[in-house]
Amino acid sequence: MQKDKWLIYNELAWLEPIIAPPEKHTDETEIYCKAIKQHAKIEPQTLLHLASGAGINDYTFKKHFQVTGVDISEGMLEVARRVNPDLTYYFGDMRTVELREQFDAVAVPDALGYMTTLEDVRKVIQTADRHLKPGGVLLTVVQLKEEFRENNFAYTGSAGDVEVTVFENNYIPDPAGNIYEATLVYLVRKKGELEIYTDRHVGGLFKLEMWLDLFKEFGFEMKEERLNKLYEPYILNEGELPLRMFGCIKK
Repeated sequence: MQKDKWLIYNELAWLEPIIAPPEKHTDETEIYCKAIKQHAKIEPQTLLHLASGAGINDYTFKKHFQVTGVDISEGMLEVARRVNPDLTYYFGDMRTVELREQFDAVAVPDALGYMTTLEDVRKVIQTADRHLKPGGVLLTVVQLKEEFRENNFAYTGSAGDVEVTVFENNYIPDPAGNIYEATLVYLVRKKGELEIYTDRHVGGLFKLEMWLDLFKEFGFEMKEERLNKLYEPYILNEGELPLRMFGCIKK
């Protein structure tokens, strides 16, 4: 995971609420909240959001839970604290962070894709398990290797005198491997003056069987749900983005 080298998590972090305004992600986050409440064996009141980014999901999470966020990007944490000044955020790596506290729920809704090895995935799940109360829920959303699509995306947004367009291309460099590339081009106009940035992210791809085996390894009771159409509005040429949401209940 190289967030220290990726523009969107550093000098371009301020663009995140423009590209992805919190209110536009309310419906998505409400799906996660509903799943947490449905699957938890205890009343979920506190939530730990690992890799909380710019706090976009937290804008809605906090309507249901007392939220604590953790992220490895200082740029994203700075934005998150502006978006949600009423929440507590910590700097930390979701593979190793230790808050010495347990929560009713742990959410990793969009960051496990940055783990490119099974060992790193295992470390994140171990972190979640360590911070989760018995009866609590680990909620995560992933792309499965067998369902992955090489999509192209376009995102737009504006705020004041800033206009942003982002193009993203997803590509599998080696079909036999476990990674994909997300190459992004940012067109940023400030008062009409154009600046162009490029960014290349690397993500992991693992099969459903691997995910189920890992969750079983930690003794979680599993609930699985397909999530479609969350990002289809941003896909060019009518592509699809099949996602799986796992609700992992700690016994």
